[in-house]
Formats: sequence, C-alpha cells, structure tokens
Amino acid sequence: MDKKNSKTFEERLFLDLRDYLLSVHEIDERFPDQYDIEEKWTKIAEAYLPDGIREFPNYPTVSLGWMMYIGMAVAKYWDDAWEIYGNMDDIYTHLRDKGGYDVMDEYIRSSVLCLGMPDYDTTEQLVQECANRTYAFLRREGIQSATKEAFDAYVDCLHQLYIMGSAVQLHRMGYHMERM
Repeated sequence: MDKKNSKTFEERLFLDLRDYLLSVHEIDERFPDQYDIEEKWTKIAEAYLPDGIREFPNYPTVSLGWMMYIGMAVAKYWDDAWEIYGNMDDIYTHLRDKGGYDVMDEYIRSSVLCLGMPDYDTTEQLVQECANRTYAFLRREGIQSATKEAFDAYVDCLHQLYIMGSAVQLHRMGYHMERM
C-alpha cells in the first residue's frame, strides 16, 4: 500500500496543516484535547454548510478560511464565557449575523478575538495561508466536483480548519500542551 493511500484524506490534511502550524510556532507539538469545542462541530457545520457551499465556487478560500476563524472564536468563547456560549444552540449563526457572512472574518478578529495591529493582520495572513494550503490539498486529490466524495472532502476540510483554528487560539491564549 502506498503512503498516500495508507491514511484517509482528512488524516493527511490534518498532518499537513499541523506540520505547517508547528513550523510557524502557532501550535504545540502535542495537539490539544478539545472536547467541548469539538462537541460544537456538528451543529456549526450543519448551520455553515448552506453558506459555505454557496460561496465555494467563486470564493473557495473564503469558504474554507471562515471556518478557521469560527474555530478560533469558539476557543475564545470557551475560555471567556463557556457557561453562555456552551449552551448556545447555533454559534455559527450568532457569529454570522453580527455583520454578515462577507465580513465575518473582520468581526471575529476585532470583536471576538479583540486583536489590534499587528496581530490583526498576522492572523489574517495565517488563515489565508491555511485556507490556500487546504484548497491546494483538495485540488491535488483530483476529486470530481458535485459528487458525494467532493462533498465529504469539503466537510473534512472544514472540520480540519475548525480544529486547527481552535488549536491556534488555545495556543495563543497560553494553553500549551506539553508532556508532564
């Protein structure tokens, strides 16, 4: 069995994004346990998919990158006020409706993460790079569009960007995953 086929698409994407984020010191070698954050994934994905799929044909990296921002926002909510946000049924719609889908990135960076310069721009560049890497990774797979396989791969991409976004934010807030 060749190396590419020994792991699933999502596992290979995880490794690619993890290695990149490690190389730029945005996460720790040991990936964080994110049970509360991961528990929100299914509801967030269900709410996000209509918007994300609609935007993907014309703005694929936006459709992908916004999910990384959502992961960052959920990690920030987890740290700041999980007693409120942990009970919120639809975090995605809450975030989107603050200013609209098109500027959700700006809303999250300024109002949720409370980033000033240069962190505001650095975060934008990081998410753009991760979205570009993910899109390139997806395209290299050669999956025929408008198929179940394409849909599943898109959801896998969103999932990995969500967990990478939350891992980056946890790291930035000082949650370092080190062996004791």
